[in-house]
Amino acid sequence: MPVRLSGMNSGLDTEAIVAELVKAKSTKKENLEKDQKKLSWKQDAWKDLNSKIYGLYSKTLSDMRFSSSYAKKKTTSSSSAVSVVTGTGAPETVQSLKMVSMAKAGYHTGAELKIKLEGIDEPVKADWKNSTKLVDMGLELGEGGSKTITIKNGANATENPVSIEINENTTIKDVVDAMNAAGVKANFDEKNQRFYISASGMGKASDFTLDGDNDVLHTLGIGKLDNGEFEGKRIEAADAEIELNGETYTSTGNTFEINGLTITLNNMTSDEITLTTSQDTSGVFDTIKNFLKEYNTLINEMDKLYNAESAAKYKMLSDDEKEEMNEDDVKEWDDKIKSALLRKDSTLGNVSNAMKTIMLAGVEMSDGSKMHLSDFGINTLGYFAAADNEKSAYHIDGDKDDESTSGKEDKLSAMIASDPDKVSEFFSSLAKSLYTRLDELMSRTDYSSAFTVYNDKAMKTEYDDYKTKISKQEEKINTWEDFYYKKFTRMEKAMAKLQSQESALGGLFGGN
Repeated sequence: MPVRLSGMNSGLDTEAIVAELVKAKSTKKENLEKDQKKLSWKQDAWKDLNSKIYGLYSKTLSDMRFSSSYAKKKTTSSSSAVSVVTGTGAPETVQSLKMVSMAKAGYHTGAELKIKLEGIDEPVKADWKNSTKLVDMGLELGEGGSKTITIKNGANATENPVSIEINENTTIKDVVDAMNAAGVKANFDEKNQRFYISASGMGKASDFTLDGDNDVLHTLGIGKLDNGEFEGKRIEAADAEIELNGETYTSTGNTFEINGLTITLNNMTSDEITLTTSQDTSGVFDTIKNFLKEYNTLINEMDKLYNAESAAKYKMLSDDEKEEMNEDDVKEWDDKIKSALLRKDSTLGNVSNAMKTIMLAGVEMSDGSKMHLSDFGINTLGYFAAADNEKSAYHIDGDKDDESTSGKEDKLSAMIASDPDKVSEFFSSLAKSLYTRLDELMSRTDYSSAFTVYNDKAMKTEYDDYKTKISKQEEKINTWEDFYYKKFTRMEKAMAKLQSQESALGGLFGGN
Protein backbone atom coordinates (compact mmCIF):
# COMPACT_ATOMS: atom_id res chain seq x y z
CA MET A 1 0.00 0.00 0.00
CA PRO A 2 1.47 3.43 -0.93
CA VAL A 3 2.35 5.94 1.81
CA ARG A 4 -0.21 8.77 1.80
CA LEU A 5 0.46 12.25 3.18
CA SER A 6 -2.75 13.35 4.86
CA GLY A 7 -2.80 17.14 5.33
CA MET A 8 0.55 17.46 7.05
CA ASN A 9 1.21 20.83 5.46
CA SER A 10 -2.19 21.96 4.21
CA GLY A 11 -4.08 21.12 7.38
CA LEU A 12 -6.83 19.52 5.26
CA ASP A 13 -8.66 16.30 6.28
CA THR A 14 -7.53 14.52 3.13
CA GLU A 15 -9.15 11.18 3.96
CA ALA A 16 -12.58 12.76 4.49
CA ILE A 17 -12.25 14.72 1.26
CA VAL A 18 -11.25 11.63 -0.76
CA ALA A 19 -14.06 9.59 0.82
CA GLU A 20 -16.53 12.28 -0.24
CA LEU A 21 -15.09 12.40 -3.76
CA VAL A 22 -15.55 8.62 -4.24
CA LYS A 23 -18.83 8.50 -2.29
CA ALA A 24 -20.96 7.85 -5.36
CA LYS A 25 -18.86 4.86 -6.31
CA SER A 26 -18.84 3.57 -2.71
CA THR A 27 -22.62 3.94 -2.58
CA LYS A 28 -22.93 1.89 -5.76
CA LYS A 29 -20.81 -0.88 -4.22
CA GLU A 30 -22.88 -0.77 -1.03
CA ASN A 31 -26.11 -1.08 -3.03
CA LEU A 32 -24.69 -4.06 -4.90
CA GLU A 33 -23.83 -5.71 -1.57
CA LYS A 34 -27.35 -5.04 -0.28
CA ASP A 35 -28.91 -6.54 -3.41
CA GLN A 36 -26.65 -9.59 -3.11
CA LYS A 37 -27.63 -10.05 0.55
CA LYS A 38 -31.31 -9.78 -0.29
CA LEU A 39 -30.86 -12.37 -3.03
CA SER A 40 -29.17 -14.74 -0.55
CA TRP A 41 -32.21 -14.37 1.74
CA LYS A 42 -34.46 -15.23 -1.18
CA GLN A 43 -32.35 -18.29 -1.94
CA ASP A 44 -32.69 -19.42 1.67
CA ALA A 45 -36.46 -18.87 1.59
CA TRP A 46 -36.77 -20.99 -1.53
CA LYS A 47 -34.48 -23.72 -0.17
CA ASP A 48 -36.63 -24.03 2.95
CA LEU A 49 -39.89 -24.14 0.99
CA ASN A 50 -38.48 -26.51 -1.63
CA SER A 51 -37.39 -28.99 1.06
CA LYS A 52 -40.97 -29.11 2.35
CA ILE A 53 -42.41 -29.59 -1.14
CA TYR A 54 -39.87 -32.32 -1.82
CA GLY A 55 -40.70 -33.96 1.52
CA LEU A 56 -44.39 -34.19 0.57
CA TYR A 57 -43.43 -35.52 -2.86
CA SER A 58 -40.78 -38.07 -1.87
CA LYS A 59 -42.38 -39.50 1.26
CA THR A 60 -46.11 -39.01 1.74
CA LEU A 61 -47.22 -38.86 -1.91
CA SER A 62 -44.73 -41.51 -2.96
CA ASP A 63 -46.21 -43.98 -0.45
CA MET A 64 -49.85 -43.02 -0.99
CA ARG A 65 -49.66 -43.75 -4.74
CA PHE A 66 -49.88 -47.46 -3.97
CA SER A 67 -52.96 -49.31 -2.84
CA SER A 68 -50.93 -51.12 -0.18
CA SER A 69 -50.95 -47.90 1.85
CA TYR A 70 -54.71 -48.37 2.37
CA ALA A 71 -54.70 -52.14 2.94
CA LYS A 72 -54.06 -51.71 6.62
CA LYS A 73 -54.90 -54.43 9.10
CA LYS A 74 -54.51 -54.81 12.83
CA THR A 75 -54.35 -57.75 15.19
CA THR A 76 -55.52 -57.64 18.80
CA SER A 77 -54.24 -60.13 21.34
CA SER A 78 -56.15 -61.36 24.36
CA SER A 79 -52.91 -61.31 26.35
CA SER A 80 -50.02 -58.87 26.75
CA ALA A 81 -47.70 -61.90 26.76
CA VAL A 82 -47.44 -61.51 22.98
CA SER A 83 -47.35 -58.52 20.65
CA VAL A 84 -48.24 -58.70 16.97
CA VAL A 85 -47.35 -56.64 13.90
CA THR A 86 -49.81 -57.20 11.06
CA GLY A 87 -48.74 -57.29 7.43
CA THR A 88 -51.02 -56.53 4.49
CA GLY A 89 -51.16 -60.22 3.54
CA ALA A 90 -52.47 -61.41 6.89
CA PRO A 91 -55.92 -63.03 6.69
CA GLU A 92 -58.79 -61.39 8.56
CA THR A 93 -59.57 -64.17 11.00
CA VAL A 94 -59.43 -65.34 14.62
CA GLN A 95 -56.55 -67.63 15.61
CA SER A 96 -55.57 -69.58 18.72
CA LEU A 97 -52.01 -69.49 20.09
CA LYS A 98 -50.31 -71.48 22.86
CA MET A 99 -46.80 -70.75 24.15
CA VAL A 100 -44.73 -73.89 24.75
CA SER A 101 -41.40 -72.24 25.54
CA MET A 102 -39.45 -69.05 25.09
CA ALA A 103 -36.01 -68.84 23.56
CA LYS A 104 -33.02 -68.68 25.87
CA ALA A 105 -29.33 -68.06 25.35
CA GLY A 106 -26.75 -70.48 26.70
CA TYR A 107 -25.18 -69.02 29.85
CA HIS A 108 -22.49 -70.23 32.22
CA THR A 109 -21.94 -68.61 35.61
CA GLY A 110 -18.64 -69.92 36.93
CA ALA A 111 -18.09 -71.08 40.47
CA GLU A 112 -16.68 -68.57 42.93
CA LEU A 113 -12.88 -68.91 42.88
CA LYS A 114 -11.45 -69.77 46.27
CA ILE A 115 -8.00 -70.29 47.72
CA LYS A 116 -6.79 -72.34 50.68
CA LEU A 117 -4.70 -70.33 53.10
CA GLU A 118 -2.26 -71.82 55.54
CA GLY A 119 -3.75 -72.26 58.99
CA ILE A 120 -7.34 -71.90 57.77
CA ASP A 121 -9.42 -75.07 57.28
CA GLU A 122 -12.01 -73.71 54.83
CA PRO A 123 -11.00 -72.12 51.50
CA VAL A 124 -11.62 -68.40 51.34
CA LYS A 125 -12.66 -66.18 48.48
CA ALA A 126 -9.71 -65.51 46.18
CA ASP A 127 -8.48 -62.10 45.10
CA TRP A 128 -7.35 -62.82 41.56
CA LYS A 129 -7.14 -59.95 39.06
CA ASN A 130 -7.56 -59.93 35.31
CA SER A 131 -3.79 -59.55 35.16
CA THR A 132 -3.18 -62.71 37.26
CA LYS A 133 -1.39 -65.56 35.50
CA LEU A 134 -3.08 -68.95 35.61
CA VAL A 135 0.13 -70.61 36.87
CA ASP A 136 0.00 -68.23 39.85
CA MET A 137 -3.52 -69.50 40.55
CA GLY A 138 -2.12 -73.00 41.03
CA LEU A 139 -2.37 -74.39 37.49
CA GLU A 140 0.38 -76.91 36.74
CA LEU A 141 1.35 -77.09 33.08
CA GLY A 142 3.35 -80.34 33.30
CA GLU A 143 6.14 -81.47 31.03
CA GLY A 144 4.79 -79.92 27.84
CA GLY A 145 4.69 -76.43 29.32
CA SER A 146 1.24 -75.72 27.91
CA LYS A 147 -2.35 -76.89 27.93
CA THR A 148 -5.37 -76.26 25.71
CA ILE A 149 -9.08 -75.59 26.08
CA THR A 150 -11.56 -75.48 23.19
CA ILE A 151 -14.68 -73.46 22.51
CA LYS A 152 -17.27 -74.76 20.08
CA ASN A 153 -19.61 -71.90 19.30
CA GLY A 154 -22.73 -71.43 17.17
CA ALA A 155 -23.94 -73.22 14.06
CA ASN A 156 -20.42 -74.10 12.85
CA ALA A 157 -19.22 -75.32 16.23
CA THR A 158 -18.27 -78.80 15.06
CA GLU A 159 -16.46 -77.64 11.93
CA ASN A 160 -14.74 -74.62 13.47
CA PRO A 161 -13.71 -75.22 17.09
CA VAL A 162 -11.42 -72.55 18.54
CA SER A 163 -8.47 -73.70 20.63
CA ILE A 164 -6.99 -71.50 23.35
CA GLU A 165 -3.43 -72.35 24.36
CA ILE A 166 -2.46 -71.80 27.99
CA ASN A 167 1.22 -71.27 28.84
CA GLU A 168 3.21 -69.90 31.74
CA ASN A 169 2.47 -66.28 30.71
CA THR A 170 -1.27 -66.63 30.08
CA THR A 171 -3.37 -64.33 32.25
CA ILE A 172 -7.08 -64.35 33.07
CA LYS A 173 -7.51 -61.41 30.66
CA ASP A 174 -5.81 -63.40 27.90
CA VAL A 175 -8.35 -66.19 28.35
CA VAL A 176 -11.28 -63.71 28.38
CA ASP A 177 -10.01 -61.99 25.20
CA ALA A 178 -9.56 -65.33 23.43
CA MET A 179 -13.08 -66.43 24.38
CA ASN A 180 -14.57 -63.18 23.07
CA ALA A 181 -12.59 -63.58 19.86
CA ALA A 182 -14.09 -67.06 19.52
CA GLY A 183 -17.59 -65.55 19.44
CA VAL A 184 -18.92 -65.92 22.97
CA LYS A 185 -19.36 -63.06 25.46
CA ALA A 186 -16.96 -63.63 28.35
CA ASN A 187 -16.04 -61.57 31.41
CA PHE A 188 -14.18 -62.10 34.68
CA ASP A 189 -15.72 -60.18 37.60
CA GLU A 190 -12.90 -59.39 40.05
CA LYS A 191 -15.34 -58.37 42.78
CA ASN A 192 -17.30 -61.63 42.70
CA GLN A 193 -14.34 -63.78 41.56
CA ARG A 194 -16.42 -65.48 38.87
CA PHE A 195 -16.34 -66.08 35.14
CA TYR A 196 -19.49 -65.20 33.21
CA ILE A 197 -19.85 -66.63 29.72
CA SER A 198 -22.87 -66.31 27.45
CA ALA A 199 -23.72 -67.26 23.88
CA SER A 200 -23.76 -64.49 21.29
CA GLY A 201 -27.41 -65.18 20.49
CA MET A 202 -30.50 -67.02 21.63
CA GLY A 203 -31.54 -70.50 20.64
CA LYS A 204 -29.82 -73.87 20.37
CA ALA A 205 -28.04 -72.95 17.15
CA SER A 206 -26.12 -70.19 18.94
CA ASP A 207 -25.12 -72.25 21.98
CA PHE A 208 -21.51 -72.98 22.96
CA THR A 209 -19.56 -75.74 24.70
CA LEU A 210 -16.26 -75.71 26.64
CA ASP A 211 -13.91 -78.67 26.31
CA GLY A 212 -10.24 -79.43 26.68
CA ASP A 213 -7.96 -79.74 29.68
CA ASN A 214 -10.20 -79.94 32.75
CA ASP A 215 -7.41 -78.70 35.04
CA VAL A 216 -7.48 -75.36 33.20
CA LEU A 217 -11.30 -75.19 33.28
CA HIS A 218 -11.30 -76.14 36.96
CA THR A 219 -8.78 -73.38 37.72
CA LEU A 220 -11.20 -70.93 36.08
CA GLY A 221 -14.21 -72.32 37.97
CA ILE A 222 -15.93 -73.61 34.82
CA GLY A 223 -14.72 -77.23 34.72
CA LYS A 224 -16.65 -80.48 34.88
CA LEU A 225 -17.22 -82.24 38.18
CA ASP A 226 -16.99 -85.96 38.71
CA ASN A 227 -20.75 -86.30 38.19
CA GLY A 228 -20.45 -84.74 34.74
CA GLU A 229 -22.02 -81.43 35.70
CA PHE A 230 -20.29 -78.07 35.35
CA GLU A 231 -18.95 -76.01 38.20
CA GLY A 232 -21.13 -73.00 38.83
CA LYS A 233 -24.46 -72.77 37.04
CA ARG A 234 -25.06 -73.72 33.42
CA ILE A 235 -28.22 -72.63 31.58
CA GLU A 236 -28.75 -74.56 28.39
CA ALA A 237 -29.88 -72.69 25.31
CA ALA A 238 -33.43 -73.29 24.13
CA ASP A 239 -35.52 -72.48 21.08
CA ALA A 240 -38.87 -70.75 21.31
CA GLU A 241 -41.87 -72.91 20.50
CA ILE A 242 -45.53 -72.07 19.96
CA GLU A 243 -48.65 -73.78 18.71
CA LEU A 244 -50.74 -71.68 16.31
CA ASN A 245 -54.08 -73.23 15.42
CA GLY A 246 -52.70 -76.60 16.57
CA GLU A 247 -49.57 -76.46 14.38
CA THR A 248 -46.13 -76.29 16.05
CA TYR A 249 -43.55 -73.64 15.12
CA THR A 250 -40.03 -73.11 16.49
CA SER A 251 -37.68 -70.14 16.36
CA THR A 252 -34.17 -69.45 17.61
CA GLY A 253 -35.46 -66.11 18.92
CA ASN A 254 -38.75 -65.03 20.46
CA THR A 255 -40.16 -63.69 17.19
CA PHE A 256 -42.15 -65.69 14.63
CA GLU A 257 -43.20 -64.61 11.13
CA ILE A 258 -46.24 -66.63 10.13
CA ASN A 259 -48.70 -65.91 7.32
CA GLY A 260 -48.43 -62.12 7.43
CA LEU A 261 -48.14 -61.86 11.22
CA THR A 262 -44.98 -61.01 13.14
CA ILE A 263 -45.55 -62.49 16.59
CA THR A 264 -43.22 -61.59 19.47
CA LEU A 265 -43.26 -63.46 22.78
CA ASN A 266 -42.93 -60.99 25.67
CA ASN A 267 -43.29 -63.25 28.69
CA MET A 268 -44.23 -66.87 29.32
CA THR A 269 -47.85 -67.81 29.95
CA SER A 270 -49.74 -71.09 29.93
CA ASP A 271 -53.00 -69.40 28.96
CA GLU A 272 -54.46 -69.90 25.51
CA ILE A 273 -54.19 -66.62 23.57
CA THR A 274 -56.68 -65.39 20.97
CA LEU A 275 -55.38 -63.32 18.04
CA THR A 276 -58.03 -61.39 16.09
CA THR A 277 -57.01 -59.82 12.75
CA SER A 278 -59.32 -57.29 11.12
CA GLN A 279 -59.28 -54.25 8.85
CA ASP A 280 -57.66 -51.22 10.50
CA THR A 281 -60.21 -48.51 9.71
CA SER A 282 -58.55 -45.98 11.98
CA GLY A 283 -55.18 -46.66 10.36
CA VAL A 284 -56.47 -45.75 6.88
CA PHE A 285 -58.25 -42.70 8.32
CA ASP A 286 -55.00 -41.56 9.95
CA THR A 287 -53.07 -42.03 6.70
CA ILE A 288 -55.46 -39.69 4.87
CA LYS A 289 -55.65 -37.28 7.81
CA ASN A 290 -51.86 -37.02 8.06
CA PHE A 291 -51.60 -36.37 4.31
CA LEU A 292 -54.14 -33.55 4.52
CA LYS A 293 -52.40 -32.09 7.55
CA GLU A 294 -49.08 -31.98 5.69
CA TYR A 295 -50.74 -30.60 2.55
CA ASN A 296 -52.58 -27.91 4.55
CA THR A 297 -49.44 -26.79 6.35
CA LEU A 298 -47.61 -26.47 3.05
CA ILE A 299 -50.36 -24.76 1.05
CA ASN A 300 -51.08 -22.32 3.91
CA GLU A 301 -47.42 -21.36 4.05
CA MET A 302 -47.30 -20.90 0.28
CA ASP A 303 -50.38 -18.66 0.38
CA LYS A 304 -48.89 -16.66 3.26
CA LEU A 305 -45.66 -16.11 1.35
CA TYR A 306 -47.46 -15.24 -1.89
CA ASN A 307 -49.98 -12.86 -0.27
CA ALA A 308 -47.49 -11.18 2.07
CA GLU A 309 -47.75 -7.45 2.67
CA SER A 310 -45.48 -5.33 0.53
CA ALA A 311 -42.16 -4.37 2.11
CA ALA A 312 -41.26 -1.85 -0.59
CA LYS A 313 -40.67 0.91 1.96
CA TYR A 314 -38.19 -1.25 3.85
CA LYS A 315 -34.82 -0.90 2.16
CA MET A 316 -31.86 -3.07 3.02
CA LEU A 317 -29.88 -1.59 5.89
CA SER A 318 -26.21 -0.70 5.64
CA ASP A 319 -23.79 -1.50 8.47
CA ASP A 320 -23.74 2.17 9.47
CA GLU A 321 -27.53 2.28 9.60
CA LYS A 322 -27.65 -0.86 11.75
CA GLU A 323 -25.23 0.68 14.23
CA GLU A 324 -27.68 3.54 14.79
CA MET A 325 -30.53 1.10 15.67
CA ASN A 326 -30.97 -1.36 18.54
CA GLU A 327 -30.78 -5.08 17.88
CA ASP A 328 -34.55 -5.73 18.14
CA ASP A 329 -35.37 -2.96 15.67
CA VAL A 330 -32.83 -4.30 13.19
CA LYS A 331 -34.33 -7.80 13.45
CA GLU A 332 -37.87 -6.48 13.00
CA TRP A 333 -36.76 -4.46 9.96
CA ASP A 334 -35.01 -7.46 8.37
CA ASP A 335 -37.97 -9.74 9.13
CA LYS A 336 -40.28 -7.36 7.28
CA ILE A 337 -38.10 -7.66 4.19
CA LYS A 338 -37.75 -11.45 4.52
CA SER A 339 -41.51 -11.95 4.87
CA ALA A 340 -42.11 -10.37 1.46
CA LEU A 341 -39.29 -12.00 -0.51
CA LEU A 342 -41.68 -14.36 -2.36
CA ARG A 343 -44.61 -11.96 -2.54
CA LYS A 344 -46.45 -12.40 -5.87
CA ASP A 345 -43.61 -14.67 -7.05
CA SER A 346 -44.71 -16.25 -10.35
CA THR A 347 -42.94 -19.56 -9.68
CA LEU A 348 -44.57 -19.85 -6.27
CA GLY A 349 -47.96 -19.02 -7.80
CA ASN A 350 -47.54 -21.70 -10.48
CA VAL A 351 -46.67 -24.43 -7.96
CA SER A 352 -49.45 -23.45 -5.58
CA ASN A 353 -52.09 -23.27 -8.33
CA ALA A 354 -51.00 -26.62 -9.77
CA MET A 355 -51.49 -28.34 -6.41
CA LYS A 356 -54.84 -26.66 -5.75
CA THR A 357 -56.12 -27.55 -9.22
CA ILE A 358 -55.41 -31.26 -8.75
CA MET A 359 -57.05 -31.31 -5.32
CA LEU A 360 -60.17 -29.67 -6.76
CA ALA A 361 -60.31 -31.64 -10.01
CA GLY A 362 -61.34 -34.97 -8.54
CA VAL A 363 -60.61 -38.49 -9.84
CA GLU A 364 -62.03 -40.51 -12.74
CA MET A 365 -62.92 -43.83 -11.11
CA SER A 366 -62.67 -47.25 -12.77
CA ASP A 367 -66.47 -47.60 -12.84
CA GLY A 368 -66.75 -44.47 -15.01
CA SER A 369 -67.88 -42.14 -12.22
CA LYS A 370 -66.03 -39.05 -11.07
CA MET A 371 -65.45 -38.47 -7.39
CA HIS A 372 -64.20 -35.47 -5.45
CA LEU A 373 -62.84 -34.97 -1.94
CA SER A 374 -66.26 -33.63 -0.95
CA ASP A 375 -67.76 -37.10 -1.62
CA PHE A 376 -65.67 -38.33 1.33
CA GLY A 377 -66.70 -35.47 3.61
CA ILE A 378 -63.50 -33.51 2.96
CA ASN A 379 -63.95 -29.80 2.18
CA THR A 380 -62.47 -26.36 2.63
CA LEU A 381 -64.21 -24.14 5.19
CA GLY A 382 -65.31 -21.58 2.63
CA TYR A 383 -63.98 -18.13 1.84
CA PHE A 384 -65.61 -16.28 4.76
CA ALA A 385 -65.25 -18.99 7.41
CA ALA A 386 -61.56 -19.71 6.82
CA ALA A 387 -58.79 -17.57 8.27
CA ASP A 388 -56.55 -15.52 5.99
CA ASN A 389 -54.18 -17.71 3.96
CA GLU A 390 -56.03 -20.85 5.09
CA LYS A 391 -58.81 -20.79 2.52
CA SER A 392 -57.37 -23.69 0.51
CA ALA A 393 -56.90 -25.99 3.51
CA TYR A 394 -59.06 -29.14 3.69
CA HIS A 395 -60.96 -30.39 6.74
CA ILE A 396 -62.45 -33.83 7.40
CA ASP A 397 -66.05 -33.85 8.58
CA GLY A 398 -66.34 -35.59 11.94
CA ASP A 399 -62.63 -35.33 12.75
CA LYS A 400 -62.60 -35.13 16.55
CA ASP A 401 -59.35 -33.15 16.49
CA ASP A 402 -60.77 -30.43 14.22
CA GLU A 403 -62.95 -27.97 16.13
CA SER A 404 -64.29 -26.57 12.86
CA THR A 405 -65.81 -29.87 11.63
CA SER A 406 -65.86 -32.27 14.59
CA GLY A 407 -69.65 -31.98 14.93
CA LYS A 408 -70.38 -33.13 11.38
CA GLU A 409 -71.08 -36.64 10.11
CA ASP A 410 -67.93 -38.74 9.67
CA LYS A 411 -68.37 -39.75 6.05
CA LEU A 412 -64.76 -40.82 5.54
CA SER A 413 -64.71 -43.47 8.27
CA ALA A 414 -68.03 -44.83 7.05
CA MET A 415 -66.72 -45.20 3.50
CA ILE A 416 -63.48 -46.82 4.69
CA ALA A 417 -65.58 -49.43 6.52
CA SER A 418 -68.17 -49.97 3.79
CA ASP A 419 -66.11 -49.63 0.59
CA PRO A 420 -62.36 -49.70 1.31
CA ASP A 421 -61.52 -50.44 -2.34
CA LYS A 422 -63.15 -47.20 -3.50
CA VAL A 423 -61.28 -45.23 -0.84
CA SER A 424 -58.02 -46.86 -1.90
CA GLU A 425 -58.63 -46.18 -5.60
CA PHE A 426 -59.55 -42.53 -5.09
CA PHE A 427 -56.73 -41.49 -2.78
CA SER A 428 -54.03 -43.50 -4.55
CA SER A 429 -55.08 -41.86 -7.84
CA LEU A 430 -55.17 -38.41 -6.24
CA ALA A 431 -51.71 -38.93 -4.73
CA LYS A 432 -50.40 -40.20 -8.07
CA SER A 433 -51.68 -37.08 -9.87
CA LEU A 434 -50.08 -34.77 -7.32
CA TYR A 435 -46.85 -36.78 -7.40
CA THR A 436 -46.68 -36.68 -11.20
CA ARG A 437 -47.37 -32.94 -11.39
CA LEU A 438 -44.72 -32.13 -8.76
CA ASP A 439 -42.32 -34.43 -10.57
CA GLU A 440 -42.84 -32.33 -13.71
CA LEU A 441 -42.40 -29.06 -11.81
CA MET A 442 -39.20 -30.33 -10.19
CA SER A 443 -37.58 -31.67 -13.34
CA ARG A 444 -34.06 -30.55 -14.25
CA THR A 445 -33.73 -27.59 -16.64
CA ASP A 446 -31.01 -25.20 -17.75
CA TYR A 447 -32.11 -22.93 -14.90
CA SER A 448 -32.95 -25.40 -12.13
CA SER A 449 -31.56 -28.59 -10.59
CA ALA A 450 -33.43 -31.89 -10.36
CA PHE A 451 -36.11 -32.06 -7.62
CA THR A 452 -36.21 -28.27 -7.40
CA VAL A 453 -39.30 -26.17 -8.16
CA TYR A 454 -37.46 -22.84 -8.41
CA ASN A 455 -34.61 -21.63 -10.65
CA ASP A 456 -31.77 -22.32 -8.23
CA LYS A 457 -29.11 -22.42 -10.97
CA ALA A 458 -30.19 -19.03 -12.34
CA MET A 459 -30.22 -17.54 -8.83
CA LYS A 460 -26.72 -18.86 -8.14
CA THR A 461 -25.48 -17.33 -11.40
CA GLU A 462 -27.07 -14.03 -10.41
CA TYR A 463 -25.42 -14.24 -6.97
CA ASP A 464 -22.02 -14.91 -8.55
CA ASP A 465 -22.54 -11.99 -10.94
CA TYR A 466 -22.94 -9.74 -7.92
CA LYS A 467 -19.56 -10.96 -6.66
CA THR A 468 -17.98 -9.92 -9.95
CA LYS A 469 -19.73 -6.54 -9.98
CA ILE A 470 -18.75 -5.83 -6.37
CA SER A 471 -15.14 -6.77 -7.08
CA LYS A 472 -15.00 -4.49 -10.12
CA GLN A 473 -16.56 -1.65 -8.15
CA GLU A 474 -13.95 -2.10 -5.42
CA GLU A 475 -11.23 -1.83 -8.07
CA LYS A 476 -12.79 1.40 -9.35
CA ILE A 477 -12.93 2.84 -5.83
CA ASN A 478 -9.28 1.94 -5.20
CA THR A 479 -8.24 3.44 -8.56
CA TRP A 480 -10.01 6.74 -7.88
CA GLU A 481 -8.76 6.86 -4.30
CA ASP A 482 -5.20 6.39 -5.53
CA PHE A 483 -5.77 9.09 -8.15
CA TYR A 484 -7.01 11.65 -5.61
CA TYR A 485 -4.42 10.75 -3.00
CA LYS A 486 -1.63 11.23 -5.55
CA LYS A 487 -2.96 14.70 -6.34
CA PHE A 488 -3.13 15.62 -2.68
CA THR A 489 0.32 14.17 -2.10
CA ARG A 490 1.76 16.35 -4.87
CA MET A 491 0.00 19.33 -3.34
CA GLU A 492 1.40 18.53 0.12
CA LYS A 493 4.92 18.16 -1.30
CA ALA A 494 4.60 21.47 -3.18
CA MET A 495 3.38 23.22 -0.04
CA ALA A 496 6.21 21.69 1.96
CA LYS A 497 8.71 22.98 -0.60
CA LEU A 498 7.12 26.41 -0.57
CA GLN A 499 7.19 26.54 3.21
CA SER A 500 10.86 25.54 3.13
CA GLN A 501 11.65 28.34 0.68
CA GLU A 502 9.75 30.87 2.80
CA SER A 503 11.73 29.82 5.86
CA ALA A 504 15.02 30.25 3.97
CA LEU A 505 14.07 33.75 2.78
CA GLY A 506 12.98 34.68 6.26
CA GLY A 507 16.40 33.66 7.51
CA LEU A 508 18.15 35.92 4.97
CA PHE A 509 16.17 39.04 5.78
CA GLY A 510 15.41 38.80 9.40
CA GLY A 511 16.91 35.70 10.90
CA ASN A 512 19.74 35.63 13.50
